[in-house]
Amino acid sequence: MSVFVIGDTHLSFSTDKPMNVFKGWDDYICRLEKNWQRLVSENDTVIICGDISWAMSLNEAEKDFEFLNRLNGRKIILKGNHDYWWNTASKMETFFKEKGFDTLKILHNNAFKAENISVAGSRGWFFDAEKENIDKVMARECGRIQRSIDCAKALGGETVVFLHYPPVSETKDCEPIVDVLIKNNIKRCYYGHLHGGASLNGVNGQKYGIDFRLISADYLNFCPLFINQD
Repeated sequence: MSVFVIGDTHLSFSTDKPMNVFKGWDDYICRLEKNWQRLVSENDTVIICGDISWAMSLNEAEKDFEFLNRLNGRKIILKGNHDYWWNTASKMETFFKEKGFDTLKILHNNAFKAENISVAGSRGWFFDAEKENIDKVMARECGRIQRSIDCAKALGGETVVFLHYPPVSETKDCEPIVDVLIKNNIKRCYYGHLHGGASLNGVNGQKYGIDFRLISADYLNFCPLFINQD
């Protein structure tokens, strides 16, 4: 059994948000499905690091969830900045149960065991965000990441953190979130959000003793990345 990760699927089966208007996104749904089904088996796990669907509500996102649910494996999903359909965990879990989306699991103030990995994470926050309440939002996200890490540690195995926003870049870091990772001795962190030319500013390698990897769908050529280690 294997563990994979990918981010930013930007599905839009019920909304008019075709990603193929952007360079490199041609026929991306077919490419994603083909690569996913080729690599991922029914007993595998895939973590999806946010920006899952362009839908504005759970009901509007139903066809996107149907697509994900029929793909191989268990999917652990977390929130991205464009996931406007995101709701309380209880409402999302109830919706998934009612619709029979039994392969979708929500990462929110909790953790999951996947082989030798304990999956922790949250949306995170962008290091160059300019908002009046940035301190409040940052404190909330750091708290969510810490709670998730605490849950992951209780499960055992290597705690690996998954975020939507990049906690580091080649030029600037989100210091409060990096501090949480360092304090908890996290050695691997996967993140999405960056596309196209912005991907050049992403960190893929060691920084502060942590191995950071960008896993946006277009950056991975719509191919889930295998991540578990013996």
